[in-house]
Amino acid sequence: MTRASGCRVWDEDGREYVDYVMALGAVALGYGHPAVNRAAEAAIAAGVVGPLPPVSEEQLAEALAERIPWMERIRFLKTGAEAVAAAVRLARVATGRDLVLGCGYHGWLDWCQGAMEGVPAGVRALFAELPFNDVAAARAMIRERAGRLAAVVVEPVVVTEPTREWLQLLRTETERAGAILIFDEIKTAFRLAIGGAVERYNVRPVPDLVVVGKALGNGFPLAAVGGRAELMEAASRTWISSTLATEGVSLAAARATLEVFEREAVCAHLHRAGTTLLHGLHELQRSYGGVISGVAGIAEMCFLHYSTEEQAHAVALAAAKRGVLFKRTAYNFVSLAHDERTISETLDVLDQVLRNVGG
Repeated sequence: MTRASGCRVWDEDGREYVDYVMALGAVALGYGHPAVNRAAEAAIAAGVVGPLPPVSEEQLAEALAERIPWMERIRFLKTGAEAVAAAVRLARVATGRDLVLGCGYHGWLDWCQGAMEGVPAGVRALFAELPFNDVAAARAMIRERAGRLAAVVVEPVVVTEPTREWLQLLRTETERAGAILIFDEIKTAFRLAIGGAVERYNVRPVPDLVVVGKALGNGFPLAAVGGRAELMEAASRTWISSTLATEGVSLAAARATLEVFEREAVCAHLHRAGTTLLHGLHELQRSYGGVISGVAGIAEMCFLHYSTEEQAHAVALAAAKRGVLFKRTAYNFVSLAHDERTISETLDVLDQVLRNVGG
């Protein structure tokens, strides 16, 4: 690609595409949103980065804490992977324990990669996967490790919505075990709601720590870990650092992004637009059951299951040739720039593609 604007991108040959990848969900307002660009340009003119924390860091932290009050204290980083790793570090410092249970994708760093080649066996032994939405398994796994468990880290949405019973079980059992409950809201914050799944599903009591990222900066690289003040104080007893964590451009972009979300009720738009897309995908499944084996995800982030990998590749390639970038796996994302007409045209393209692939 050579350019991006709204929900569209252009390649080096000048071809235009409607995009549902949206930088893997990092862009919820649309590419190059004017208000975000203006804030970023002002921060560039002010010097980008310097020897001391910028005022904008404190301003953004205060704005986030006001809007997401369970983030009482906040530490900024550049990527979601390092922000979740920082949350796990804080949990280990606070508990004096090593073991971690995780559910979902928390980045590529060693601590959560299980049997990945290149990860030392000793590191792998400190982490285990917790099944999503499985109350009995979660209870058993947490209780089995109770005296050694530092943290339970979960993505609150993994393809489907969580059950209230599962969310409550995680809170109850981590408290019983003396472990820290961390919500990885990198994909869900600023999409399901500004405050993510905690706000959407009214999770109470709230998690001990929350990690946000992706759409926080509408494409500018920024993530944050936040939570109870006394727990965040553990940062002073260890070392969590990132050279460019407080560069001013991303901080300014995130502050502007938050203002747009509140002013324009962005999450409500994402839900409406995503619901239109999701309903359309279900219609396509009914028409092309030989190619589409299922529709997965929720309105704000959804995708198709295909009968074969060959069909998945064929549909993605044919859609791209017709000017639609639509992922064949989790997830496709709508943005503020996706309107009803654009989604309708996208569904027409997918219909044409599936008719050819299925035929």
